[in-house]
Amino acid sequence: MKEFSYTITDGQGIHARPAGLFVKLAAGFASKVTIGKDGKNVDAKRILGVMSLGAKKGSEVVVKADGEDEDTAIEALSNFLKENL
Repeated sequence: MKEFSYTITDGQGIHARPAGLFVKLAAGFASKVTIGKDGKNVDAKRILGVMSLGAKKGSEVVVKADGEDEDTAIEALSNFLKENL
């Protein structure tokens, strides 16, 4: 299992457009991918779960990947968050 933490810098937090793109990216990996905030973890491949975190600017999220392509998944999702949120 691989994981990384990221602090949201976007003024709107995780909102619909980037959340949808994040979910689409996560769904492309065979690994189980989760995203969590304040101890609540959700399936990163489900838009309602990601939106339910209510991550605002300054919130720290933790993304975890577990499976055959976990290294690639973590790298891609980390880059996505840094570029978009």
